[in-house]
Amino acid sequence: MSDGATPAVEGLFREAEDGARLCGSRCAHCGTPAFPKSALCHSADCDDSQMQDTEFGPNGTVWSYSVQHYPPPPPAIVPDPYEPYALGVVDLEDGLRVVGRLTSTDPAQIGAGSAVRLVVGEIGIDTEGKARSSWIFEPA
Repeated sequence: MSDGATPAVEGLFREAEDGARLCGSRCAHCGTPAFPKSALCHSADCDDSQMQDTEFGPNGTVWSYSVQHYPPPPPAIVPDPYEPYALGVVDLEDGLRVVGRLTSTDPAQIGAGSAVRLVVGEIGIDTEGKARSSWIFEPA
């Protein structure tokens, strides 16, 4: 849980009793998922965009990952002092592939094929001194 931190960007995710969710959309015509929410379908094969709000998560599988060894430039929110963190490309069970931080930098826990669960957690302090939260994946 985010422990009272303010979302880094409003409307992208929410916490639920049975796990966090990403707020997106899906085309009712072809089934293509979109995150964040989109008014138009992103499939080149879809000729009848019918986007509906939906939520994605909480379970997925790591497709690929990398460890961020240096602080990214602003406006990224990073912990101070900076500690390396892992970024993963995760395939959620409901068809969305998304990039997110991982709670571990241990390759044994986050290698390709590892099961993960979407949670909301603090990602750092912004320039105004406020704790900010975002979606994060932890080992399932």
